[in-house]
Amino acid sequence: ALAIAEAVFGPDHPNVGIRVNNLGLVLQTLGDYAGAKAAFERALAIDEAVFGPDHPNVGRDVNNLGMVLNALGDHVGAKAAYERVLAIIEKVSGPDHPNIATLVNNLGSVLHDLGDHTGAKAAYDRALAIDEAVFGPDHPNVGRDVNNLGMVLNALGDHAGAKAAFERALAIDEA
Repeated sequence: ALAIAEAVFGPDHPNVGIRVNNLGLVLQTLGDYAGAKAAFERALAIDEAVFGPDHPNVGRDVNNLGMVLNALGDHVGAKAAYERVLAIIEKVSGPDHPNIATLVNNLGSVLHDLGDHTGAKAAYDRALAIDEAVFGPDHPNVGRDVNNLGMVLNALGDHAGAKAAFERALAIDEA
């Protein structure tokens, strides 16, 4: 599909960017993080040139690049990517959209990996507030958020809070 798109549209067309991004997702799933990184970087370059730096397609590419950077252990690069995509998508969707909760969770995860537990907690608290408001208290996304919050509370030494969070996440998952 990529070869056909390149032949029909040329190497820098947005349809090629979509296919390169999809290839990156498959490479990431296969564990070829270097290949995935190269694909996401190419998709990002195409989409930035076509749509500009603040388009949702660019946000998608930056998010995917952030995921692979995180998998490669480049937590600083992943943090920068997640902060950038968050700014892009907030402009499009507003600060309280469920997609923002997912992106804030990604940022919280990398902050946790970097040892910024206070920053991670703030990110997870924000994601939880968004998801509870949108989906209600028993939605699987809320369970994800509460579980993540439990991990960071544990790292912060709030073991009672972590226990309560994990118990709530388990109850949501079991329901």
